[in-house]
Amino acid sequence: MIPFTDDELQEPVKNTIDKVRPSLALDGGDIKLLGIKKGVVYVQLGGACVGCSSSGTTLKYGVERQLRMDIHPELSVINLPVGMENQMDI
Repeated sequence: MIPFTDDELQEPVKNTIDKVRPSLALDGGDIKLLGIKKGVVYVQLGGACVGCSSSGTTLKYGVERQLRMDIHPELSVINLPVGMENQMDI
């Protein structure tokens, strides 16, 4: 169980997202924090990450791994493609 509220996670998650963004930008990609619900971080990959076959790996072993190291080992990340932003309530 994650010992933080979604509101408490907002700033640390934003900081970590900002930390990994330059790595994505090197390959023409981007990432946007959409929100946090029940300890799940919802993001939207952009730029060259959209449709890239490696985006799942980037999300799991790049973004999620960094969030777990920086904040809490039970955090998870879900990418919501453009137009699917309303799926955060699932």
